[in-house]
Amino acid sequence: MSGNNLVLPIVLWGRTAPTHCISSLLVMDDFSTIITGCHDGQICLWDMTPELEICPRAMLFGHTASITCLSKASACSDKQYIVSASESGEMCLWDVNDGRCIEFTKLACAHIGIQYYQFTIGTQREGRLLCNGHYPEILVVDATSLEVLYSLVSKISPDWISSMSIIRSHRTQEDTVVAVSVTGILKVWIITPEVSRMQDLDPVFEEESKPIYCQGCQSISFCTFTQSSLLVVCSKYWRVFDAGDYSLLCSVSNDNDQSWTGGEFIAADKVIIWTEDGCSYIYKLPASCLPASEHFRSDVGKTKEGSIPPLVYRIADRSDKQLLICPPVTRFFFSRREPFHKLLIQGDSAGRMSLWKLQVSFTISLQEAFDKLTPVSSGIIDQLSVLPGKDEPIKVTASVYIPSQGRLVCGREDGSIILVPATQTAIVQLLQGEHMLRRGWPPHRTLRGHRNKVTCVLYPYQVSPRYDQRSLVSGGVDFSVIVWDIFTGEMKHIFCVHGGEITQLIVPPENCSVRPPPHGSMSAFRLCSAVSVTPFDIRFKSLDRCVMGITAVEILNACDELAPATVDALSHSAVNLKQAMTRRSLAALKNMAQHKLQTLATNLLAADNADKGNLPKYSHNALVVQAMKTNLTDPDMHVLFFDVEAVIIQLLTEEAQRPNPMLVSPETLQKSQAGADKGGSLLAHKIFKQVKETMKETIKEHLLDEDEDEEEEMRRREEKSKSLSLLEYNLTMDTAKLFMSCLHAWGLNEQLDTICLERLGMLRPHCPISFGLISRGGHMSLMLPTFKESLLRQLSLATGRKLSLSDIVGKGTYGVSRAVTTHHLLSVISLANTLMGMTNATFVGEHMKKAPARPPRPGGTPETPRRTPAAPPQPSNPALQAQIKQGWSQLAAMHCVMLPDLLGLDKFRPPLLEMLARRWQDRCLEVCMMPSRNIESKLKKKKKKNPQKTKPTLQFL
Repeated sequence: MSGNNLVLPIVLWGRTAPTHCISSLLVMDDFSTIITGCHDGQICLWDMTPELEICPRAMLFGHTASITCLSKASACSDKQYIVSASESGEMCLWDVNDGRCIEFTKLACAHIGIQYYQFTIGTQREGRLLCNGHYPEILVVDATSLEVLYSLVSKISPDWISSMSIIRSHRTQEDTVVAVSVTGILKVWIITPEVSRMQDLDPVFEEESKPIYCQGCQSISFCTFTQSSLLVVCSKYWRVFDAGDYSLLCSVSNDNDQSWTGGEFIAADKVIIWTEDGCSYIYKLPASCLPASEHFRSDVGKTKEGSIPPLVYRIADRSDKQLLICPPVTRFFFSRREPFHKLLIQGDSAGRMSLWKLQVSFTISLQEAFDKLTPVSSGIIDQLSVLPGKDEPIKVTASVYIPSQGRLVCGREDGSIILVPATQTAIVQLLQGEHMLRRGWPPHRTLRGHRNKVTCVLYPYQVSPRYDQRSLVSGGVDFSVIVWDIFTGEMKHIFCVHGGEITQLIVPPENCSVRPPPHGSMSAFRLCSAVSVTPFDIRFKSLDRCVMGITAVEILNACDELAPATVDALSHSAVNLKQAMTRRSLAALKNMAQHKLQTLATNLLAADNADKGNLPKYSHNALVVQAMKTNLTDPDMHVLFFDVEAVIIQLLTEEAQRPNPMLVSPETLQKSQAGADKGGSLLAHKIFKQVKETMKETIKEHLLDEDEDEEEEMRRREEKSKSLSLLEYNLTMDTAKLFMSCLHAWGLNEQLDTICLERLGMLRPHCPISFGLISRGGHMSLMLPTFKESLLRQLSLATGRKLSLSDIVGKGTYGVSRAVTTHHLLSVISLANTLMGMTNATFVGEHMKKAPARPPRPGGTPETPRRTPAAPPQPSNPALQAQIKQGWSQLAAMHCVMLPDLLGLDKFRPPLLEMLARRWQDRCLEVCMMPSRNIESKLKKKKKKNPQKTKPTLQFL
């Protein structure tokens, strides 16, 4: 969920795996899942089979800095929670099964180590997270709320804590926390039941403080086999101490140039130590370190030749492997339940996981997992980027989506820019159909002007309406910035004044404090350590100035300070009504009205509405395409965000806008309002007519007759570029077609599948679809295209038979997780009920190519001839209409009844799903009706103040 809206992501990864430079690593207690964090801030979930095979399943997004540590955050196997921390002080609590962010917070300090601690109060068990890092205490955090409860503080020689370990006592209720500071001071805290219950910020001081001269401590671990030893690993030596009085039992120095980075007990008499280059060594401890030996503690305080432990085994030698950009992460895990594995696991900067059970058991990287996929994972425009004789498509290096036009702009590594309809190119990549046989489909336009890779693309009008909506700006590694006419494909101007590649294009905020040009976009690039900013006025195609050094940094900072307003504008593609009135632009108003009537009405009242927080909020776009990359060097991957509520509202809007009033009956809307009165249904039927009349009156009070010339100029320019325009199509219905085709559970009912294909016009997926899940704070998990291997194993175990890839295409999305399944079921049922109440709501036929026709505007003169509008679609055969409605009804019923039964979802029985869907549709109707009521009362008050103001009616809707 994002806010109050249900937004479902679908991701197109492409053939290149995302960069995953591993910085931390964790294995769950049941040894079925491995979690890795990377330096770019993402977290990857890997499934591990009992045969010790590893497969990447999903990637979690939400952190903005390098992941410093991972820890489990629950003790029971049915709730598999983990906590992650980053360099910027962020902490997130995740559900491993769903990839859902449950809680998040941000502290002023960064953690480098987290350990989970569970205690019992009566019959209730509670969890705590003990955190250490770049601060002089240990923070105790609630494992559920991530709230800091209290801290373990040092009275003597306080300093940063390098590492810590929890010693659980089986004889008493007192547990011990042992830590080593950066200066080599050992600290001991006793945690009693009274301390565990503390929920305030009073400090708990240490019980003991002792210098052990272990500077630069990398790790400290307690021997669970003997319950009497501590292993302390430093960069140049490792030591074993008695856990009773912390006496030194043995010490081993590192003779080579590599530094030790960690170690663990693997048995009562053996330890494993690993280095920063990825090599690991197993040592056998001397008798003086073993409590069962008669020589235990015999060498305390002595240095003898025979006390040095002999080397038993050496593993993980990386001398013959590729050069890594940072040291690999190595961890040792052993299971206390079946299967009783003892595993050494290593992750490196290439995104490779290696696993040893005395010898190499399995190794795989993200890219190798991607290369094994059949069919290969598609990118957003792969069908237009594969050249003859080439195996790999041209990589997409910069992208921008224009919601108002439904177009996706993709800059590529060869310098070309592709304009393509977003829904149609997604359909080609994900769904089967006749389009797969068409060469060069979907219709597209190619812009050529850059001599090398395109690094950034900007559509300024999407950020601020003060820019020309025809202008598109691009930058590349060839030091140039080009301004394009997005409708004609013409290169309007090229700026070549830079001394390095363009890395970012920024539109300055209107109230930017550092003197930007009033109508210009900023082009910024970084070359080595120098920063240069070049402002342009793209309206007059002129260079304003070139600034460097501190002034350039100040300009960029000024833009960053006002970034929230810019980001907010990106999600509002329709022009604000008040801004359009101020600009006195009828063309802008026309574009705005076509986008969404009810959105404009809400914007009009937003500033003066005293109860603004109670207004329903929803995305302004049913579909948003966002380019993402885990690292700056990666090609773009693309995520399709479907706002289900916005899809429903737009479908209802287009149904009410049909010119033939017989196509929209009050009874149609009445069906989606269970128990509502007839008056409400009639009001819903009349709302859009009221909004149209209201906007006419508003325009009459603000626009002058000269604006007619502006509209005529826009019309002539559109006629001129008509030959280069993309194929017209109904964006809303295309979005619904793509969405419903991806969500339907194909293969469970062959008869219903035939109805969906032939009568409703849906398309069957030709590959497993990688869905995602948005959770609290915008945190997101995205299924990797390799998830199907894990899903095949899970479904094969559940059904008792071996399944193939074709068995899970379509219906496989309903076995991912309960959260994803719930969202998908609710979305399918709500959309099916909405389409069932519409006229001719099928994705088959010529009417799918164009949006509903608008009535002609009266008042045309011989000098300004009007284009003849397309004829409205004729009412369908009543029998055919009944069949279409029946098809949607069967689709909704199947997802209400059959799927919950098959999946065993006791909590989501048909009555509950249907009730949730009905409530959602009622809310959508209320969203549509509310602007009309508020605008009508607002303008009545305005007319009383200016009763004599009259202008000719301008009908543009």
